[in-house]
Amino acid sequence: MTAMSQTKAPKEGVTAAATRIVFFGSEKHPPLLVENCALPQIKDGEILAKILMATICGSDIHTIQGKRREATPSVLGHEAVAEIVESRRLDENLQVGDRITFSVGDYCQTCDRCKCNLPNKCRELFKYGHASLNDGTGFNGCYASHIVLRARTHVAKIPPHVTNKMAAPINCALATMVNATRAIPEASISSHSRSAVIQGAGQLGLYGCALLRNAGYDPVYCTDINLDRLSAVQAFGGTPVFSGSPNYLRKSVVELGSQVINGKPENDSIDVVIEVCGAPSVIPDGINLLRPGGVYIFVGMVHPDSRLNITGEQIIRKCLTIKGVHNYSPKDLDLAVEFLTKTADKYPYEKMIGPQYSISGIHDAIKHSISQTYCRIPLVP
Repeated sequence: MTAMSQTKAPKEGVTAAATRIVFFGSEKHPPLLVENCALPQIKDGEILAKILMATICGSDIHTIQGKRREATPSVLGHEAVAEIVESRRLDENLQVGDRITFSVGDYCQTCDRCKCNLPNKCRELFKYGHASLNDGTGFNGCYASHIVLRARTHVAKIPPHVTNKMAAPINCALATMVNATRAIPEASISSHSRSAVIQGAGQLGLYGCALLRNAGYDPVYCTDINLDRLSAVQAFGGTPVFSGSPNYLRKSVVELGSQVINGKPENDSIDVVIEVCGAPSVIPDGINLLRPGGVYIFVGMVHPDSRLNITGEQIIRKCLTIKGVHNYSPKDLDLAVEFLTKTADKYPYEKMIGPQYSISGIHDAIKHSISQTYCRIPLVP
C-alpha cells in the first residue's frame, strides 16, 4: 500500500483544534488521510472527549486491507481510553477531566432487542469506528484527537491505578470476553470441578484465561498454532497447548518449544470450550473435547468463511449447548472495568500492548499491527 497517509491542512480561517485520520477505502489512493479540523459543537446528552490512547483492533486491519466493508469516508477505531473535555449530560458522576471508557455502540434503549437485554443487536445501533464521516459530528472513531459520544452511549470511569495501556482495549476485547463467560449457563457446570478450553491465544484468549481462572475454572487450557502467542498463556492463568501438530490431542504431554507441559485436555472431559481464534477448522476438536452436557461458545468466527464440519448427531448425542457471542451489553462493560480494576496487579496486561505511535505514524503502526508481534498496537494523538 503506497502513500498510506498524508496530512491535510485545515481550511483557511478554521482553527486546527483537532486531528483525525480519515479512511476513504482500501482501493483509494491514499486510503488514509491525516486531517486537521475544528472541534464540533456538542448537543444535549453528548460528551466531547480527548483520546488519550487508542488501540488497533484486528477488525480495523481487515477494513483497511479490504477484507471487510464499512461506510466511507470514516474515522476508524473503536478501542480507546479518553478524557472528558466537555459534557452536556445530566450525570454528576461524570466530570470534566475524568478518564473514561465507553461502549462501542450507541443503543436506542427502546426497541424489542434492547428491552430483551440484547442492546448489541439494537435496531438503531450506531457503532463507533464503523460509521460514515457524515453520520453525526464527524468524530465517530478513535483514530483521532477527540471523539463525540452520543447521548445513549454507556460510559464508565477508569480508576487511577489502571494505566492507559491497560484501559484502551477494555471496550472491545475484554468486555466481549466478559459477555462470553457470562453466557455460560451455570446449570450446565459442575459446582465442584470446572474445566475449560479456549481456542486461540490472542488478546481474547488471554483475557478469557484470566476471567475463567478467577471464576474458579481449573484447568483452563489455551490452544494455538503460534508458539510465540502461547508463551504468554501461563502468565494469565492458563495451560498452553500447541495445536499446530497432527494428532496433538493424542500426545501424553504438551510440547511447547523446548518446554514440556504436563497435562492436556482429554476428549469427553471439558465443561466449556470457547472459540476465539476465528478458524472453523478447530470446531471438531472442541466438540470432541466437551463432556456430555458441555457448553460451546463461538466468539471469533465473525466472517463468512466459517462453514462448520460437524453433524447434528454430534451435538444431539452429547446434549451440547452452543451459543454465539457478538459484542456485549453495558453491564458487560461495567464488569470488565471492575475485573481489570481488581486484577490490574495480578496479570501483565501491559505486556499485551506494543510500542505506541503518533497519529502521523499510522502507516508504521498498521504494519506493526499486521505483524502480530503484540496483541494490540496503540495510537496516541
